[in-house]
Amino acid sequence: MLGMGEGEDCPFQFNFDPATFKVGDTVSYRVTGSLADFPFVGTLLEVHDDYVVISPGENEPDARYKATRESRPLVDESEL
Repeated sequence: MLGMGEGEDCPFQFNFDPATFKVGDTVSYRVTGSLADFPFVGTLLEVHDDYVVISPGENEPDARYKATRESRPLVDESEL
């Protein structure tokens, strides 16, 4: 995510390779429904064969979202 304006680069280092996902990786994830057009950043808390569990960050320390295991995991809006 380079060139985000004013010569600044994105402050995050994302892992987009689901085959190498590990706990602690930063991922860009998507949400279904009314939030489908917005990108989100989270940290992987769990990595399973067919899904991952994401923490949305410090602002919601107890939140845990189950998501698909793909390059940009998909969270169902009902998880929020």
